[in-house]
Amino acid sequence: MLQAANVVRGAVPPAVRPAGSSSLLLTENQQWIGGPPALMDKLTPRERELVLKQGRRKVLNRGQTLFSQGGKHDGIWLIESGRIRVFYTSPLGREITLAYWHVGNFVGGPEVFEGTVHQWSGVASSNCSVVHLPGKELPSLAAEIPNLAIGLIEGLTFKGKCYSALAQMLGTRSITQRLAHLLLHLVELYGVDDADGRVIAAAFTHADIAHMVGATRQWVTISLKRMQEKGIVVTKRSQIVVCRTDVLEEMRGQASD
Repeated sequence: MLQAANVVRGAVPPAVRPAGSSSLLLTENQQWIGGPPALMDKLTPRERELVLKQGRRKVLNRGQTLFSQGGKHDGIWLIESGRIRVFYTSPLGREITLAYWHVGNFVGGPEVFEGTVHQWSGVASSNCSVVHLPGKELPSLAAEIPNLAIGLIEGLTFKGKCYSALAQMLGTRSITQRLAHLLLHLVELYGVDDADGRVIAAAFTHADIAHMVGATRQWVTISLKRMQEKGIVVTKRSQIVVCRTDVLEEMRGQASD
């Protein structure tokens, strides 16, 4: 399914982490809804301090680029607050969203050290605060702090599985199925009761949805209009209200468009 920083992952106790801090990505494995294992949770206060001494905080406004596909790689970023969209751009300029990473996750992989280039881009989809951990410092930190090394491995393993699942979904599910799948998961992550059903209380444009399901903005707009005509959803300004989750469940299970 599509799954939904304090200065360092784990600095916010799990009990008080913001709602909706799950990652948002395309996979059918509901066990991944909670996101990857916490990078910093296993570290002692002293170990966290050692890591943060090497970090540099950066504040991003919505729409601001954090790193660019093909640009020089120089480490990873821990998300303090907000949400980072990671996406790939084809030679023809078409984008596919790989994931939205929320509070506590790190972005900038799959490489974590320096000396290579970024395989995809990262942009702030909301106002964000991140901490940059330089790639040249991470090898010595990982050697000194084994639990940091384990956290990096666990995080990269989770991301690898998720991106593999994305490829499987794109290759085996129709666009209509993926759209129904996405709407159901957005309701699960951001749904708020409304007179007409469950409103998705998060700002996602038709273009954002298109980039997640591998379609065009025009196709998404037309599909949502058809769903509205059938009473499945209602569009209110920039928000979508899901009225018939049962119909979306049926659509998600269809064999073809």
